[in-house]
Amino acid sequence: MLAAILIICGTSLLTGCSNDDNTAEEQQAYTSVPLVILDTDIASSADDLFALEMLYRYEEQGKCRLLGVVVDREGEQNAAFTDVMNTYFGHGNVPIGLVRDGVKNPKVWIDYAWVAYMTDEDGIWPMFRRTVNKYGEHPDGWQLYRQLLAAQPDHSVNIVSIGFVACLTQLLQSEADDFSPLTGVELVRQKVKCLYIQGGVFGDAEEPDYNLLQESAFSHDFFRLWPNNVDIVFSPMEVGQMVGYTPEQVISDISWTDIHPIKQVYMTCDCNTGQRMWDVMPTIQAVEGDDLFTLSERGTVTFTSECATIFTPTATGNCRYQISGDSMWAAAMLEKIRIFNKMR
Repeated sequence: MLAAILIICGTSLLTGCSNDDNTAEEQQAYTSVPLVILDTDIASSADDLFALEMLYRYEEQGKCRLLGVVVDREGEQNAAFTDVMNTYFGHGNVPIGLVRDGVKNPKVWIDYAWVAYMTDEDGIWPMFRRTVNKYGEHPDGWQLYRQLLAAQPDHSVNIVSIGFVACLTQLLQSEADDFSPLTGVELVRQKVKCLYIQGGVFGDAEEPDYNLLQESAFSHDFFRLWPNNVDIVFSPMEVGQMVGYTPEQVISDISWTDIHPIKQVYMTCDCNTGQRMWDVMPTIQAVEGDDLFTLSERGTVTFTSECATIFTPTATGNCRYQISGDSMWAAAMLEKIRIFNKMR
């Protein structure tokens, strides 16, 4: 039993953040590195965990600032696991938003949200420290988007979407509020620099993209409303498919402790499910830029009634997509993830 780590942290719920009290020097420091919002369907596939872990590590290295995490999978247990990650890695102040009217009952590939708890003869206990007390008080994901974006400089925020597009769509559909007099579309147009999204199927693949297929009404509205002057970089599944991080490697790389949320997931759940590092690829590009990737030419993407993503090249388009690298590229990407995962 891991009784030594049954510690409950009772700090207050953080529902958002503002830069109003920051000095001019602090503002300059914030905008000299990418400002990132992560939008994740955490607690299904384990690659979300590595994407989140890498953002913590990047921030610690001064390479980005993580503004917030939008949880795009319904259920307070998923917000709770995000809080476990934030708190464990020393980023408990990162605000969390939770979707409440999103994709209904999507498939869970690896059911790991419950790993945040342990059970013994006395009942069910938290396994890791927390920062949040009441997960039901989290703002809706689209509301957190509005709060975070409104507080940032123009054209400064990179959004990393590694799950569904429900919260992004709800943001685009939103109207003026206390955070901003702008509509959601206007707020995105003014504040967002680029959207890096794990999704899209380009070329000869027959099946639609999984994330975009779920509750396709969200996807149709997302493509209809997204401003055509705000860049999108798609990371198709085949790019991350090249990068395999086996359960044995994950557990070995965290050999210095068992008190680690990612290691507990891999020790407790069956993660040998064909899991690849799909979600990590847009995360790396959002922070480190284009140089590590081969990208398509510019173009536009149309989302069809059959849920296909059709890319049309045009020099004035706002869309590009990552192209799969070779085995040497995949090995270098895996090593980058492993180095971050080995850090104490």
